[in-house]
Amino acid sequence: MMLTNRMLAAASLLGLASAQVTTKCDPTQQDGCPSDPGFGTDHSWNFNTTPSYELWETTAGHVTFDADNYAQFTINKQGDSPTIRTKFYFFFGRTELWLKVAPGVGIVSSTMWLSDDLDEVDWEFLGVNNTWATTNYFGKGRQDYLNGGSHEMPGGTQDDFHNYTTVWTKEQIDWYIDGNRVRTLNAHDANNTNNYPQTPMRLSIGIWAGGDPSLPPGTREWAGGNTDYSQGPFTMQVKSAQVTDFSSGKEYVWGDKSGSWQSIKVVDGNSTAYEALHRPPPVPKKSLAQKWADLPSSTKIGIYAGVGGAVGLGLAILLVYCCRQRRLGAKEAQLAAERERNERMENENFKREGADGDHYSYHDQDSRSNSIRNNSMLNNSEYQDPEASGPLDSKGWSAPNGASVTSPKSPVLDAPASTGGFDFGVPPSSSPAVAEK
Repeated sequence: MMLTNRMLAAASLLGLASAQVTTKCDPTQQDGCPSDPGFGTDHSWNFNTTPSYELWETTAGHVTFDADNYAQFTINKQGDSPTIRTKFYFFFGRTELWLKVAPGVGIVSSTMWLSDDLDEVDWEFLGVNNTWATTNYFGKGRQDYLNGGSHEMPGGTQDDFHNYTTVWTKEQIDWYIDGNRVRTLNAHDANNTNNYPQTPMRLSIGIWAGGDPSLPPGTREWAGGNTDYSQGPFTMQVKSAQVTDFSSGKEYVWGDKSGSWQSIKVVDGNSTAYEALHRPPPVPKKSLAQKWADLPSSTKIGIYAGVGGAVGLGLAILLVYCCRQRRLGAKEAQLAAERERNERMENENFKREGADGDHYSYHDQDSRSNSIRNNSMLNNSEYQDPEASGPLDSKGWSAPNGASVTSPKSPVLDAPASTGGFDFGVPPSSSPAVAEK
């Protein structure tokens, strides 16, 4: 009995802790709040892989997903509170979660439904207590500390996964643990329905440190004491989640500021979430081998023929090219041989005449001229060197027949003046030019 009283007291404090939530736009307090995107279907998520970003969002921290440990919500240090939330709303419905509670003083594992006007339905599990689960609800954010409930779990909450299911209708809310109903809330028992959760909700799953030293003493007492982060990490694991929307609209519109379920208008049509879930999966890209296997036989034969023809044409072109190159090579080799033979014969002729063909020069030509003259190949009457009668003067060369050839006068050029620029390589004259006589 004493234990039950303590748990009821803890449940009362739980109300204080859980009610500290906010919303971006409360339709009962503000105008122009957006409509709520509906779900309008039923779906299960196995958290061995990351869920679709079209349907879920991370609102705090970081959550990891893998095949061995499923979704892992871990507190490593002060300030950590990893949380995920659906992007869609359900208007009356059912959720089912398989989860393993995180141990630790002050550590709180939780799931929460929350609406835009702060209707709320909760499961919360304390890390210091392995044999109890707690439930709670709020209407329109009103803090009623008598709403909480505690439920014994002899098998424990931290050693294995357990099923936590909540079913919500206009008339009542039922909480189940491993298929056994542990609590029922009738709508009329919630302040004559005024505090009964009845507007479209989203599902959140997360872990937080109720024993953080920065929180009020009452919250830390409810959570079991101050959290020592050096004892971490503290991890809650969630294997799967199922959400069922008992309405079938694509969105939910708030009709007035009453916050009653009667004021909510259901817009017909498939929701964005429904379309995302029922979208055909992308067609996987086929490998080249798969694409080849899918081709009809006639197409394969055509491809074989085309490839064979291309290969044959390529070989023919290569053969012609090789033959041509071979002929050109043979011709070049023949010409090179002829050049070599001619050079050899010429060198032999030079050697017979007493000249070294490898060092032939203009000097050698003069030698050959002298040789020819000495050998009387030409006599003196046939070849004479011109004899100059004296130095050249203005009268020029004297012809044998008395005629004379004079060179035309060249104009007198002034020495170039200094340009002050580029040097053209012509040195300036040291004296004025002398005119020709």
